[in-house]
Amino acid sequence: MTVTIGRRELLAALGGAAAAWPLAARAQQPAMPVIGFLDSRVPDAITDRLRGFRQGLKDTGYVEGENVAIVYRFAENQYDRLPALAAELVSRHVAVIATVSPPTTFAAQAATKTIPVVFIVGEDPVRLSLVTSLSRPGGNMTGINVLNAEVTGKRLELLREFVPRLVRIAVLVNPADQQTETQLEGVNAAAGAMGLQIQVFNADTSAEIDAAFATMGRERPDAVLVGATAFLNGRRVQLAHLATFHRLPAIYALREYAEAGGLMSYGSNVVDAFRQIGLYTGRILKGTKPADLPVVQANKFELVINAQTAKMLGLTVPDKLLVAADEVIE
Repeated sequence: MTVTIGRRELLAALGGAAAAWPLAARAQQPAMPVIGFLDSRVPDAITDRLRGFRQGLKDTGYVEGENVAIVYRFAENQYDRLPALAAELVSRHVAVIATVSPPTTFAAQAATKTIPVVFIVGEDPVRLSLVTSLSRPGGNMTGINVLNAEVTGKRLELLREFVPRLVRIAVLVNPADQQTETQLEGVNAAAGAMGLQIQVFNADTSAEIDAAFATMGRERPDAVLVGATAFLNGRRVQLAHLATFHRLPAIYALREYAEAGGLMSYGSNVVDAFRQIGLYTGRILKGTKPADLPVVQANKFELVINAQTAKMLGLTVPDKLLVAADEVIE
């Protein structure tokens, strides 16, 4: 028996089959992995750093929006929001969580013991109880130590080169940051060895930063050392302007301060650190366990001097520092 199919029926059958093909193809494609990114600041404060993070991912074959998704959570300088934001990322079953400061790292550590966490911290992560050892982290965490606390003494030496009669130093820190205690230990040890006097100022809000500099303006320390914390970094424009307004030589941990008008900075390349956690995140997505990824110790430090700010402060940049500087901003 011969069955005749009309043109309309044939087109309908072919159309149905064609419509099913992409559905079948999509069903065979693996789900796009999702990364959680947790930061205590506002997005605009880390634009360049995020480019570094994405470059690290790209170097391992992952491009945001193409074969990997990133869920960003920013606490907008409200540290009490971090636990809830970390818990939210865990509830979304992200494949990896990237954290970029001790407060965000501790929030992620408290939220999960199974999801891999890749961190940036500024002091020994073993001391912070994040990993069991640098070479074999164990557990679900690994990352990079940018050694902010360890180079505090070097920053004091650089200040003394710039201000030869240096005796009294104001140290501005954020008491809410877990790195502050270690940084102050380093400052006190280095200052004692150099015969310097230290006065500590705490600031946890923008208004407290204003108040601290108002006091410094009256008491006239010889120089200012600004602690390395995410909160203060997010206020770098304010800090640089206040130091210049009160005519106080100041040193900072990151080049972003010097770019914002601060006198000078000395520390690791933070954009490179973000690229490193991007690399580690990509490797974990490919199947490497965080326990098998050694904690990276930063080994590149840069001195950046803002010559224009020095001129505004009535200071001459010493030849020794001009030679040593990785960059001089004119």
